Amino acid sequence: MKSKEAHKLTAEEIEVERNRLQRHLFDLKSLAVTEKLEDPSQFPKTKKDIARLLTEQRARQLAHQA
Repeated sequence: MKSKEAHKLTAEEIEVERNRLQRHLFDLKSLAVTEKLEDPSQFPKTKKDIARLLTEQRARQLAHQA
């Protein structure tokens, strides 16, 4: 997900997507523990996507307050 894509989402869609990505990250961690994870590069990608969504949420909060 690019930051432009996150910018186009509504607040509810951001929340749903963030929850989905956090569940995905949990699943990745579970797979890593059982040594069944095929692509370990998914960790940083998923974390960056979550960070992008959190950044967009925070930017909207600050814009709403101003």
